[in-house]
Amino acid sequence: MRSGRTIGATREKLETASDRIAAHKKIKRRTISRVVLTVIGFVLVGATLFALGTFFFGAGRESSVGSTATFIPYSPTIPVEDAAASGHISARTKEYIGQLEADLRAYGLVPVRAVLPAGTVREVDIYLDGHPGFIKTTIDRGTGVTAEDTDRMLRYLAGQGITTYEYIDVRIDGKAYWK
Repeated sequence: MRSGRTIGATREKLETASDRIAAHKKIKRRTISRVVLTVIGFVLVGATLFALGTFFFGAGRESSVGSTATFIPYSPTIPVEDAAASGHISARTKEYIGQLEADLRAYGLVPVRAVLPAGTVREVDIYLDGHPGFIKTTIDRGTGVTAEDTDRMLRYLAGQGITTYEYIDVRIDGKAYWK
């Protein structure tokens, strides 16, 4: 057998070092371009999801209470009293009170003031116009379900003929208490 021939008697192609280096560079360029395009694709999908999220679940929301839709910012319009007299109310607590106020108004309930009791961290007591006691809430629960539970509890108490109470506690999901 002669050099450069196979058993089938066809001549093999001799690959030079420069051909191997060029092929290696070509494969490397393809790999890098695939990675870059994949990252760009993920960034575009993430930006699209972020844009849709802020569009549908933005910092404020529109309320259809009344004849026209209005933008409701999440800041309380009722007086907020700090019984601990720390002098600082966190932005999260203020936002919670503003959201809860808007949700209670959607049920026809009118909050008149909010109190942050001493010795508690996440509790907010809401006083309603025309009701003798206050509502114990927690900022760890959603304002929508808290307002709904408050409305249901007030309707239940009215249906039972109970007109006086010290407070209604709606801090636990699925349960409500009154004293």
